[in-house]
Amino acid sequence: MKKRTAPKNLPADKHLLAADVLKKHRKRIDQLDAQILKLLGARFDVVRDVAKVKIKHDIPAFLGGRVNEVRNNAVELGKKYGIDPDFMRTVYTMLIFQSCAEEEILKHAAQQAKAAKPAAKTKRAKK
Repeated sequence: MKKRTAPKNLPADKHLLAADVLKKHRKRIDQLDAQILKLLGARFDVVRDVAKVKIKHDIPAFLGGRVNEVRNNAVELGKKYGIDPDFMRTVYTMLIFQSCAEEEILKHAAQQAKAAKPAAKTKRAKK
């Protein structure tokens, strides 16, 4: 078997080679990642707004039908963009799990705050 060698005009170290030849692609990926994260931040802002409504109306964080709808929509939209359905299912399962967890944290905080209010009123009334 022949030993492969890097062309003489390219760096021998593969990391340097990758950095050199992939520079513009990596820059574009970094830009896209920034956009994705900005959108995820906006999505979680909406999740927090939804949590407030769910708390007000005593609606559970996890709603199975809606979870399936969101995940299935993501899978179908992912297909449109050439993204593997199993990958989309995994990503959205994680995203939904985190969204529900965020809602549960906010719900717990609201319950704690509500429980603390009567205790504060009782202490003032005793003074």
